[in-house]
Amino acid sequence: MTNSDSDQPISPSLRWVDENHQACLDGLLDYLRIPSVSTDPAYGDEVARCSRYLDDELRRIGLESRIVETEGHPLVVAERIKSPELPTVLFYGHYDVQPPDPLELWTSPPFEPRVEDGKIFARGATDDKGQSWAHVKAVEAILATAGDLPVNVRFLVEGEEESGGEAIEHFVRASAEELRSDCVVISDSSMYAPGQPSLLYGLKGLLYMEMLVTGPDRDLHSGSYGGALTNPLNALAQIVGALRDPRTGKVLIPGFYDDVRDLEAWEREQFAALPFDEKDYCDSIGISETFGEEGFTTLERVWARPTCDVNGIWGGYQGAGAKTVIAAHGGAKVSMRLVPDQDPKVLAKAFEAYVRDVAPVGVDVAVSVHSDALPVRFDVEGPFMDAAQEALKQVWGRPAVKVREGGSIPIVQTFSEVLDVPVLLIGFGLSDDCLHAPNEKFGVENFYQGIRTTVRLLELMGEQAGAGQS
Repeated sequence: MTNSDSDQPISPSLRWVDENHQACLDGLLDYLRIPSVSTDPAYGDEVARCSRYLDDELRRIGLESRIVETEGHPLVVAERIKSPELPTVLFYGHYDVQPPDPLELWTSPPFEPRVEDGKIFARGATDDKGQSWAHVKAVEAILATAGDLPVNVRFLVEGEEESGGEAIEHFVRASAEELRSDCVVISDSSMYAPGQPSLLYGLKGLLYMEMLVTGPDRDLHSGSYGGALTNPLNALAQIVGALRDPRTGKVLIPGFYDDVRDLEAWEREQFAALPFDEKDYCDSIGISETFGEEGFTTLERVWARPTCDVNGIWGGYQGAGAKTVIAAHGGAKVSMRLVPDQDPKVLAKAFEAYVRDVAPVGVDVAVSVHSDALPVRFDVEGPFMDAAQEALKQVWGRPAVKVREGGSIPIVQTFSEVLDVPVLLIGFGLSDDCLHAPNEKFGVENFYQGIRTTVRLLELMGEQAGAGQS
């Protein structure tokens, strides 16, 4: 039962959630039935239909909502402002989803939601329709029982997070005054473990590079020309091999670690205190042992140390059997996950200079940047963080753990920079929810707990505001 381990009374809004379980779930299932795949132009009409569905729902529950057309997919912007004297919470989410491919690996159609064994199976179930729908239902619960909200709320929900669109970036920068808020709440991440509420206070940045190594002006017979020139694929392997020390795991790009902010002592202590089984971790991904930067634990490396990984590599003959050829060119895609206070633009220049320096003679190297994002790390103290921790504790019956994440959400850094307010990253998914993969799922109870947590968060923020005015 909600608040089972808390002395706090169950509010009417929380009772509303318990009494309207099925209606909350049914609305989400209808939302999930819309195939809002943003990266495929063939789904453009469906993405637009999904924005209208959300806009209609926000209007229905009592918010002023509108659709903002962009050069890409629409944004949905809504608000309910009770008083300029009250704090304002901005909820961010995205209604677009990843492509469902490969379809043959789904146990049921990706856009025909299936509820089984307490889980919702559908594309977008946890990323991010299910989690952001919890915000909508929480606001509805309070409005339905109290008639108004304890704080002001705004919603900004985009339709191209999964396709790298820039519409929201431009909108936030151009509409800072319109979006002015006291904190941002985002549920687009995972909990540390089942039943363990988590507050995410750090995300890695990203630098994604591509390099193309070119030699002769055409593919050559390896018998006729072998030994007479630098093979572009050999050169590519030499360059890739020079990116990391195979013994220590350290990245060898000069200056790579110059601006890395060290882990604080309390972080290392808290990470070490988390339940983590190295063998179970290895078994879960089918490897025999972990490897990474020397001197750091697996959690420290994944969450708070920079990395450099080859994401794709190609060149030469790939068909069946043998073909004795020296390929004219080959290439690789390399991503670097960055930590505070690394700057992707500085490191892009360092990467290119190093790659050219270690490349052997006889080949040309072209380097390009595909994308970049700054890392973010938030203070773990303050009234909004306190309210989030208390809400999680009351609803889940145990204190939240503070964690960081190896992934990147570029808009988080934009919110932090442009709005200059705390960002609360409160995820309700699980690491095994198959994000971006077939059979994506979201626990039904996690969905309801997400609604309850958001209700309590808004109520506690309202109580804080009232105490401050008294």
